Amino acid sequence: MSPATLRSFLILIALALAPAAVAQDEPRDGRALDTVHFASLDGTTSLIAYLGRHEGNAPRPAVVLMHGCSGLRNPQGRIIALYRAWMRALFAAGFDVLTVDSAASRGFGQTCTPGPQRITMYRDRPKDAYAALGWLQAQPQVMSDRVALMGWSQGGAIVLLSINDKSIGRPAELSHDFKSAVAFYPGACADRWQSKPWTQVEPQGWTTKVPLLVLFGAADTWTPLPPCEAFLAAAKARGNPVELKTYPNAGHAFDAPNLPRTELPATATEAARCR
Repeated sequence: MSPATLRSFLILIALALAPAAVAQDEPRDGRALDTVHFASLDGTTSLIAYLGRHEGNAPRPAVVLMHGCSGLRNPQGRIIALYRAWMRALFAAGFDVLTVDSAASRGFGQTCTPGPQRITMYRDRPKDAYAALGWLQAQPQVMSDRVALMGWSQGGAIVLLSINDKSIGRPAELSHDFKSAVAFYPGACADRWQSKPWTQVEPQGWTTKVPLLVLFGAADTWTPLPPCEAFLAAAKARGNPVELKTYPNAGHAFDAPNLPRTELPATATEAARCR
């Protein structure tokens, strides 16, 4: 991703997250990631997450990041470059950043292919998102009413499932919901939900009070644009605060740094679509 493209993304994200002003006289920012642990709201999983926290005690806005179906780390054990880039960019923009490793926390590898592990991820990850929100809201240096949610592909679908008014993850008692949300090329955002009763979400009745920005490549063959475009247009027509930004000729993971375009065989695309 070029510096100019990154700057344009940050403008979009900043507008979507709308953080409150941060004091300018704080100590110099630190950049080391802290590993934190907290329970998912399903009560069965101890989540691993990575926190980029600024130095000083002045409260800041924060962002929760949800990875895609490939997991958070690559085969070499490093956080995938796409997420590292966004963690750095959001941190530099003034946000504390909490990145949840839902896959490794459950002992999973990739969950792109159909199977029980992928069902588990869709069913339980909205509870991970709200567990992360609750953990951040308990931190004195975080503005409890200025926490956003952001996800990619499967993680983008988790964003939509999480912020739905009939969320499968939102706890009954919540002082402040997510301030806003951003979803990159979300999978399973339309008719596919109808064949997944464990989501308890009907696509044509999907509603949210959380402002949502969706970013999509028009040439995406992994999570195709048309179903999600129709879904979001219908949601917007019903009065939901959603916006869709598309990028001509851009494919899946178009925001990943230095990622070459890869064409998938039709069989693999169909098997993993709406991941």
